[in-house]
Amino acid sequence: MKKFGDEQSNLLDQFERLTFEVQLNQAILGRSLSEPSTMGGSKMPLPSSMAQPPTAPPPPLVSQVRQGRRGWGFHKVLKKFLKPIFRRKGGSSGKKKMPADPKDQRNPVCFKFTSSIINGGIPSSYTTNPTRRIPSIVLSLVKRNQGVDKRPNRLQVTNLVDRIKALPTKERSEIIAKVEQVSNSLTICEFNDLLMAFVVAEEPDLALKFFANISSYGLVPDSQTLSIIIRCYCKNNNLDEAQRVLDGMVENGLNPNFATITIFINYLCKKGRLQRALKVLEVMGRIGYKPTVQIYNCLLKGLCYVGRVEEAVDVLLEIKKGEVKPDIYTYTAVMDGLCKVGRSDEAMELLVEALELGLKPDVVTFNTLFTGYSREGRPLEGIGVLKQMKEGDCRPDYISYKTLLHGLLKWEKARAAVRFYNEMVGIGFKVEESTMNTLVRGLCRTSCRKKGLLKDAHQLFEKMKCEGLVIDPSTYELMIQTLCIGKKTDEARINLKEMIEMGYSPGKVTLNNVIQALCEEGKVIEALPILVHANEEGRVPSSFSYNLLIGELNEQGNKLGACNVYGAALKRGMIPSRKPRQ
Repeated sequence: MKKFGDEQSNLLDQFERLTFEVQLNQAILGRSLSEPSTMGGSKMPLPSSMAQPPTAPPPPLVSQVRQGRRGWGFHKVLKKFLKPIFRRKGGSSGKKKMPADPKDQRNPVCFKFTSSIINGGIPSSYTTNPTRRIPSIVLSLVKRNQGVDKRPNRLQVTNLVDRIKALPTKERSEIIAKVEQVSNSLTICEFNDLLMAFVVAEEPDLALKFFANISSYGLVPDSQTLSIIIRCYCKNNNLDEAQRVLDGMVENGLNPNFATITIFINYLCKKGRLQRALKVLEVMGRIGYKPTVQIYNCLLKGLCYVGRVEEAVDVLLEIKKGEVKPDIYTYTAVMDGLCKVGRSDEAMELLVEALELGLKPDVVTFNTLFTGYSREGRPLEGIGVLKQMKEGDCRPDYISYKTLLHGLLKWEKARAAVRFYNEMVGIGFKVEESTMNTLVRGLCRTSCRKKGLLKDAHQLFEKMKCEGLVIDPSTYELMIQTLCIGKKTDEARINLKEMIEMGYSPGKVTLNNVIQALCEEGKVIEALPILVHANEEGRVPSSFSYNLLIGELNEQGNKLGACNVYGAALKRGMIPSRKPRQ
């Protein structure tokens, strides 16, 4: 019988190859189960139910592979794994395919090995049948991690995330099926890397599906695995399951990592489940973790979210007395809570205090004040905040200007709104359609009481039409009415015609305004088509409009026209006070 390592051997007996496969799988399974679990660099004792058997010495054949004579390695198999998936996505690479080796066709089960095994890696088998060749993402997805278990490799996870996101959504689930084909060489480190990649790639359902198969891979979840699962449940907003996993870890002596606990507390606070968050905080203390300023910030946001602002202020006072120093996000969280309950002046005092401590507020901090002043009906206070913001080298963003502009329009500060709109456009921000509609309507309403704003309103209105922005029917009607009041009857009539052509149905008030404005200027001929349209749409003009039309037609000596208008009014059940001249 020929030896496995004999360089003169060209073929292996099928029985010998199958025997090697069994030995190899046993060695891989023993290696995976024997890897110790660690956290933070220190080894953690596993519960008795998860005790790991001692590592058995590898069979002779495996020793030869580890010495570099032959081998394949999980990393290379994974590279081969996802090529068909990317090939379907990107098309043919243009390379001419080599014909299949007839030897491979005669022997459907064939093992290939490479001398470049990383750190003595365990080889994996794959089938060489062209119709069943292992597609390529999975092998490049996971990098070999030998020795003790450790945290997911950030660089490796980032690489996996990019590869997962590059796939169409429907094909991402195929990754799990492909991993199963090389699962015999999968380690818990590699498993954790891919599991974390699913979570970061916003595929929590795939992560849970992948985790459900962990026992079939011959792996035992460690603290890192379960920490990732807690994150996964958080992303799915299944906080009860996340709590169950955390409780199970603590009961079995597995400590979740600090980042996971912080994320879990953050999700609980966002949902207003403060009592649960405080219990998790107690678990942190029992494990030996000390709360950081990030943890306190989460709790402060949670308190403000449920309206317990006074308690948030008290917590801030306690934080300042302790060892943990508050940061600008700590102050911003409390300021946001104060602004939401109408205590913007107190929020401003906190901003002054933060500046005295040497903290640098960011744009979110200032935007909180803009929102607070707008809610309290003091949008002009926001102008001072904007000035302070610029002096502090904090550049206002789109939200800053939008919030300030909205507050000025809400409280009818139209002149200031136009000024900040022009500043906003000058910087390069594009004002959205809804804000433009609100601005035009605000200017129209204010122009009825203050002169000089009709021109600004009309210019903005025409600018919206030139830029192809969608104009609301209410904006059209208010603009037409404002033009009528401002004696711009021709512009009002043209815009009314455009409004009708766009499929909008003008209201009765708008039609009456245009008819009356035209009649007052003696343009009765232009007013008659509007009356006809109103009758066709079932929108009966007021008796005042009929009287104006009849009176103007009488003045022009158009008796027939006056009779027609009078008859139309009678047909609609209305008796005008003016009658056609005899």
